[in-house]
Amino acid sequence: MNIARKSILEKGRGRTRKLAKLEYLYEKESLYFVQAAESVKDLVLEELKNLNGQDLKPVFRGVWFKASKADFYRIVYGSRLVSRVLAPLATFPCRDKDDLYKAAKKIHWEEFLTLKTTFSINANVSESSITHSNFAGLRVKDAIADYFRDRTNKRPSVDAHDPYIMINLHIHRDVATLSIDASGGPLHKRGYREETVAAPMQETVAAAIVRLSGWDGSLPLYDPMCGSGTLLCEALMSYCRVPAQVFRTGFGFERLPDFDPDLWERVKAEAREAILALPENLLMGSDISEHSVHAARTNLMGLHHGGRVEIQVKDFQEIPAIENSLILTNPPYGIRMGKGQDMNLFYQKFGMFLRERCRGSQAYVYFGEPRFIKKMPLAPSWKRPLKIGGLDGKLVKYELY
Repeated sequence: MNIARKSILEKGRGRTRKLAKLEYLYEKESLYFVQAAESVKDLVLEELKNLNGQDLKPVFRGVWFKASKADFYRIVYGSRLVSRVLAPLATFPCRDKDDLYKAAKKIHWEEFLTLKTTFSINANVSESSITHSNFAGLRVKDAIADYFRDRTNKRPSVDAHDPYIMINLHIHRDVATLSIDASGGPLHKRGYREETVAAPMQETVAAAIVRLSGWDGSLPLYDPMCGSGTLLCEALMSYCRVPAQVFRTGFGFERLPDFDPDLWERVKAEAREAILALPENLLMGSDISEHSVHAARTNLMGLHHGGRVEIQVKDFQEIPAIENSLILTNPPYGIRMGKGQDMNLFYQKFGMFLRERCRGSQAYVYFGEPRFIKKMPLAPSWKRPLKIGGLDGKLVKYELY
């Protein structure tokens, strides 16, 4: 439910007066912010350009950009690499708790909330006089509660798990920015993962690996240790142009006072019309675990054309050959390997498999534990750190002549 923007009335001292309409920062300047991991920021910049983002300004842990309202909706709906998109309401000096409280209380919160809806606050503080993120978040919560209490003698409730609206506070070097989370939750949660395995790869990590591989469908793609199929799912969505958030049922930008539902429906319709079919035998995978293969098949079946991805129960050592293809995989490590496994031997065998049975192919292997790169009996073409999704791994490319 969107709270339509109307004239705002304030009661006080026995009379009613009309409040001046506020125009928020994202409205005045068409300015937005994406949160993104530092190790993929170059990919995020490229993606934002492709989605018509303008005036891109990378900063620590994200990128400021400008966009029309339609392109803003498209970016939230289609970005595969960012973790959240924020619509900034106001930026202001914030030297102490009083500055924060006063500025937060100036927002016309009834444009975003009612007494029956809930909110949450995510706060982050760095290099500032206010040093505790939780304390900063509490001051904003107090300002919102007092804003409503002054007008109605009641206040909306906080719900950290499933709020109606998410408010973001960022303070850096005594400058604060209050924003609405336009995503409505972390964007790596695509919604296709119905079945899972131990330590599954986060979707944004898989999307970054697909992007770095440069796969465009000109070669078959094979994942010989597919787990629950996240790499295959992200490769399918990328090739078929399936919007990353096609399964999300609600977005934070629907809570903004200037939300345009007709425009949003047109953006979704255009995206659906652009979806491509997946050719047979273009995406394939296998795994030694029957449970993993079942999970991968289940997850893929929920996607457009996911039934065309062939997946088998098979140890990679039983695969006769993968030639003239692109191999994309995230070998098991740590908890996924279980106890009693000889990790050094495992990677030696996998390297031999690539060298002897995958001629004419390229392999992109993600190492969640980079120390095992040295155990592969292959010389890498390049290595790329990927610190994203709580992992600190490396993607390694092997040319298999």
